[in-house]
Amino acid sequence: MPQQLPLDDLTLALARINDLLLTEEKVDRAVQLLAEGIRDAFPGSSGAGVSLLDEKGTRTSTGATDPVVLEADSAQYELGQGPCLTAWASERTVLIDDVFTDDRWPLWSQAVRDLSIRSVISSPLMAGRRCLGALKIYSSQPGAFDTSTSRPLEKLVVPAATLLDNIQSSDSPLRFTRVLTSALDSRDTINRAQGFLMRLHGLDQGEALKKLVELSRTSRQSLLSVSREILNGTKNLSDDGT
Repeated sequence: MPQQLPLDDLTLALARINDLLLTEEKVDRAVQLLAEGIRDAFPGSSGAGVSLLDEKGTRTSTGATDPVVLEADSAQYELGQGPCLTAWASERTVLIDDVFTDDRWPLWSQAVRDLSIRSVISSPLMAGRRCLGALKIYSSQPGAFDTSTSRPLEKLVVPAATLLDNIQSSDSPLRFTRVLTSALDSRDTINRAQGFLMRLHGLDQGEALKKLVELSRTSRQSLLSVSREILNGTKNLSDDGT
């Protein structure tokens, strides 16, 4: 019979995810920690997985506690069917009492028949009205999960989905900031190289930029690489062929 999930384990699982907001870890790490927290929290679990999906049902991030979970998850996305995809699409918890007798996803059931998976529970990760993906718990024993498992699992996925959504949202500006910083650094390097050529050859701004472009073309390097070499004194300024 399924066992009730201790509240202390629920708190621990959420705390591990919540801590990611403070440490600004990446989404992939958050998903992996959530999968590990679920596996440790639910008695009877032989493994757990978490998948974030886009609007087409394509995986954007995956966390799995062991290779069996990863293999079972991969089969779902390759075949386009299975409890995780159904939980995501229907936005409802899905229970499989016994993979050997359940006929809802025949291709997937056949694909995992030789794996140590007999029962499954999968719940959607709902952040407000948006479904981010789904998490699932596998057991090597039939009948390991029922409504006494689904209730605490559904209580867990709501704050977990909100936290994951926040991490995704905070990670995007961080990535954008890195790209913007890199672009500004590149522009500054190119401008300084342009100024160097203006002083060295008595060129105006347009002529210096044209020379940079010619050097980039003839040496088959990016403008940034050429500019760095000019400023480092390692660029042969006759590389333009003139």
